[in-house]
Amino acid sequence: MLARFPIGMIALIVVAVLIYFGLAQRVLDRMRLSDKAALAIIGALVVGSFINIPITRGTVDTSINVGGAIVPIIVAIYVLTKAGTGKEWIRAILATIAVAASIFVVNRYLLPGDPWQTGADFLDPLYIYPIMAGVIAYLIGRSRRSAFIAATLGVLALDIVDYLYLTGGEIPGNVAIGGAGVFDVIVLSGIISVLLAELLGETRERLQGGPESEGRPKELVEGLTDLKLGAKPAKKPIEGGEGYMENENSPEGKEGEKNG
Repeated sequence: MLARFPIGMIALIVVAVLIYFGLAQRVLDRMRLSDKAALAIIGALVVGSFINIPITRGTVDTSINVGGAIVPIIVAIYVLTKAGTGKEWIRAILATIAVAASIFVVNRYLLPGDPWQTGADFLDPLYIYPIMAGVIAYLIGRSRRSAFIAATLGVLALDIVDYLYLTGGEIPGNVAIGGAGVFDVIVLSGIISVLLAELLGETRERLQGGPESEGRPKELVEGLTDLKLGAKPAKKPIEGGEGYMENENSPEGKEGEKNG
């Protein structure tokens, strides 16, 4: 039987290349991340995917994967702290719960047995879960940040639920939080959710006549509003030299006429 293709790693490499050549700058700006920070996160995900930290031994052997759990949690918390409003926080939390619940239902009733050993089946969780997580996270989270948080943490919650289920029923088993196929699903879920938010969100903004102001810098919102209304800037460059002159219709220009 052929080994599962490391699609999560390939996806991270592709994203890293896009970031390196500056093709993901718009998305990173919305996520409040710099190029260096994003590349550092990708490096931590790749290296951390090979590191499993044992947590408990006994009836349920539990471990946590650095790249598949610890790094995504840290990134999600950071992104959540950069949320523009309290509503975005609420949407992120609600979307996370919805993603986790949806994946749990599918895992419990449509994909019986070990979900990560069904690679030859039509309903392969490697593809079904990321699509589900990405779509649900975007529809409820709406923003890029909320969608990313919900997609990654919602998938990760499945392992936590499995751990609670085994320990609560005293059922022998192994739980690798963020390990095995979960790593690939978390990576793909985060990418799909952000892509949906970028593509569909941008289309929605254009259809509505402009970008939403929620969660954006005040200066940017005011500038976009002025451009949309056709207002003239308060100052304009002086032809043939450096500096600016006051617009005659601006408060500064009128004040100058009065004093002159």
